Amino acid sequence: MTTIHEDFIEAAELLKRFMSEVANFEKIELAASQMVKTIRNKGKIISCGNGGSMSDAMHFAEEMTGRFRGNRLPLPAVAISDPSHLSCVSNDYGFKYVFSRFVEALGNSQDILLAISTSGNSENILEAVRVAQKKGMFVIALTGNTGGRLKEISDIEIRVPHSKFSDRIQEIHIKIIHALIRSVEVKLHV
Repeated sequence: MTTIHEDFIEAAELLKRFMSEVANFEKIELAASQMVKTIRNKGKIISCGNGGSMSDAMHFAEEMTGRFRGNRLPLPAVAISDPSHLSCVSNDYGFKYVFSRFVEALGNSQDILLAISTSGNSENILEAVRVAQKKGMFVIALTGNTGGRLKEISDIEIRVPHSKFSDRIQEIHIKIIHALIRSVEVKLHV
């Protein structure tokens, strides 16, 4: 029981630390406002991440296109998670390009890229951001630890200040994702 209890204590302390920085809430608010602007301008939000962060990217997209807390119209979002796309691009071009090729094919200047990387240094995420920027897309990043290189190339970076384990960072990322979706719904009155 000690390990389990310690895990919950550590998670609660990290959440408290994240919440103690008012700037984190301001960034979430700003990101949600940008998402609303994108949706109103007939754009979409493309999300991506590796491993657990891919699950978070998928979770974001399904909550937007499906439902979050109540029935509403679907909101335009897609996660880069199609296994056939990922394996094709990995095989033909290399894993570095699995997200950027998708962004290159389907992204446009009215869209947002939601890039999720606990380290902020995933090469395939950084490559996707580079392509998104070339296309004039707005980039929102969810990072952890120091923010890595992703902090330098994102329009908005929301960082979880934790360096030991990615699962703790991902626990806060999912709270951020839920806050973003809720704020978007409220702002859109849906």
